[in-house]
Amino acid sequence: MFLYMVAELSAVNSVINLLTGLDGLPALIVEVVVTTIYTSLGGFRVSFVTDNIQGALVLCLIIICTISIGTKSHIDTSLIEPSGLTHATTLGWKLLYILPVAIATNFMFLSPFWMRAFASRTDKDLYIGSAIAGAWIFVILTVTGFTGIIAVWAGGVEKWGPVSDWSYVAFFYLIAELPAWVVGLVLLMVVALSTAIFDSLQSALISTASNDLFRNKLPLIYIRAGVAILTIPVIVVAIKADASVLQIFLISDIVSAAAIPSLLLGLVDSLYFLSGVDVIVAGCGGILSVFIFGTIYYGNAKAGGELIAMKTLYVDDWGVFGAYVAAPIGGLLFLFGSCAIRLAVLWGVSRVNGTRFEGLDRPAPKVNAEEEEEQVDAVEAVRIDEGSQVGKDTRGD
Repeated sequence: MFLYMVAELSAVNSVINLLTGLDGLPALIVEVVVTTIYTSLGGFRVSFVTDNIQGALVLCLIIICTISIGTKSHIDTSLIEPSGLTHATTLGWKLLYILPVAIATNFMFLSPFWMRAFASRTDKDLYIGSAIAGAWIFVILTVTGFTGIIAVWAGGVEKWGPVSDWSYVAFFYLIAELPAWVVGLVLLMVVALSTAIFDSLQSALISTASNDLFRNKLPLIYIRAGVAILTIPVIVVAIKADASVLQIFLISDIVSAAAIPSLLLGLVDSLYFLSGVDVIVAGCGGILSVFIFGTIYYGNAKAGGELIAMKTLYVDDWGVFGAYVAAPIGGLLFLFGSCAIRLAVLWGVSRVNGTRFEGLDRPAPKVNAEEEEEQVDAVEAVRIDEGSQVGKDTRGD
């Protein structure tokens, strides 16, 4: 979530610099202060309100920009064939594997995704909301994704230099050439969208820290203060980062690709003997596997480390593809390796102590407090009923 917060502010900073030529730092500070204040007052509920606003703004932004780009951008048809963008490429085939793995595992890794799922009133609401969101996201990503192609065919390489320098903000390079009122409106919407996303990440970070780290035993005011302090390095890294937003996202994705497959195995009943320690080892082992792969593939340890940071993202080789293969497979290998070692140690200890080996015993089912209370009440009701029946039998005798 820290990386996503960095990516969000980094994107806003890039857009402000591109569209206005101004320093984006003051805007970032104002955005962070505003979101910190209203999330502290309204909690996660306020994120749902801003998400609705965000959805409306995205729709308006797409409509306005589609019309503006369609009427103002001139596509030079002579550039279509030489660009090679209509041809199959090795990178394109790689992305058919990389992006589904990266996006799917990362959504499962991030708290905002689960918090929205758990906030659904019923399963039906969740299905309907997900279906509508999926359809809209498909349309929006198709429209915005094609702006890079349009930018190239509109002579973007001659205007702005190599594609790798501006591809991740191609949409805004096209916007910068539109009338000033469109640029101003887009800038306003972008900041509002970023605010709506940033507050969700802040709320998720507060919830995660409060529940997972401190088990809700630390007053929430201290958690909120800690997250507010954390936004300071977020702003610093966002301003200083020279990486593209996609690169920042993929760094987070490689972590989730290493950890999530092992976590999902926890849903398999027959693998009950796996433990939390095994999953932690698997996540770290998956990242280590990327380093090992990169070191072997590139021939030096520095390149292996840079592969984890996605420094070779735009290099025409198999490094990034291999990283997204090594992360989940390596994580699973470390998972079962850790499990085997742990069980072997437990078996050895039991033999030495002359005790029973319990490493493969099924864990006792956990009962929450509410269910436990219901069970106690049910048992008490049975006892009362049995006592009444005994009294009746005694009187009858």
